[in-house]
Amino acid sequence: MTKQIYVGGVPIGGGAPVTIQSMTNTPTQNVAATAAQIKRLATAGCEIVRVAVPDLEAAWAVGRIKEESPIPVVVDIHFDYKLALEAIAAGADKVRINPGNIGGADRVKAVADACRQKNIPIRIGVNGGSLERELLAQYGRICPEAMVESAFRHIRLLNQFDFDDICVSLKSSSVPVTMRACQLMREQSRYPLHIGVTETGTVKMGTLKSAVGIGGLLALGIGDTMRVSLSADPVEEIYAAKDILRAAGIRRDSPELVSCPTCGRTRIDLIALANQVEERLKMVDKPITVAVMGCAVNGPGEARAADCGIAGGDGEGLLFQKGEIIKKVPQDQLVDELFQLIERI
Repeated sequence: MTKQIYVGGVPIGGGAPVTIQSMTNTPTQNVAATAAQIKRLATAGCEIVRVAVPDLEAAWAVGRIKEESPIPVVVDIHFDYKLALEAIAAGADKVRINPGNIGGADRVKAVADACRQKNIPIRIGVNGGSLERELLAQYGRICPEAMVESAFRHIRLLNQFDFDDICVSLKSSSVPVTMRACQLMREQSRYPLHIGVTETGTVKMGTLKSAVGIGGLLALGIGDTMRVSLSADPVEEIYAAKDILRAAGIRRDSPELVSCPTCGRTRIDLIALANQVEERLKMVDKPITVAVMGCAVNGPGEARAADCGIAGGDGEGLLFQKGEIIKKVPQDQLVDELFQLIERI
């Protein structure tokens, strides 16, 4: 089990539920726009949000953003330790920084001391695209081993100043590299891991790469908090993250739909039926599994693990619960009968 840190009041690691993160893409200096986007993200299910802090104006805006944010705010800092200090003073809940690129030991100490005084954790963010030159020269390429070594370099810098309230992320645009780096890090340390595949692209391919990388790690028991990175409205990242958590079996806070891929035995418009059920399930908040099957002959048996479901036939279908057939239903009444059953469960 990983050690536990707190971002605001949200626990990360130590057996706490995997949390969903995203990052705003509004200018942080624009407090109204940034706060509005954070509220949209929170409504969608985001639990921790990160904002970019490229200059002092952005750092000073953090305090006002915090006042309006319903979720903890992480500041993203590159190179300038003074921005970290200003954002910490303004009330940031967490700092994302690489201690090795902010200057000498005195600067690292200043940030570590400020975070300790405010009980603020630091996320060390290792990105395959910005590895130290000497590590690239040593390993000859971006690889998991180089990323893990970079993470430990940054950890040692903070440990020098008695700071260990640390979360680590190791991200690459390569799914295999990202996954292996996180596996190696988990084998070698117990720091909580922020997982994600970076620069994945637009919604379709980005969600797919994230599902493979993040979902694969979660299935292995690796990952304490996560961000799906998409070239899209950040709210799309939250929807994708929630779907990945459900698919990986990590969260059961809403219905899961299972449906068969259809075959030559199908005598019903199963695709339209499944889409109709999926849409109506958005209004259901029960952690149940609902099946939509295309074959009335063996559909209930194949979907025995589902809490309830329907199996289509020629002009009529079957309503079933836990694999047991309840009754035959005319085809045009299947969906309504299914949702009446869901209400009773």
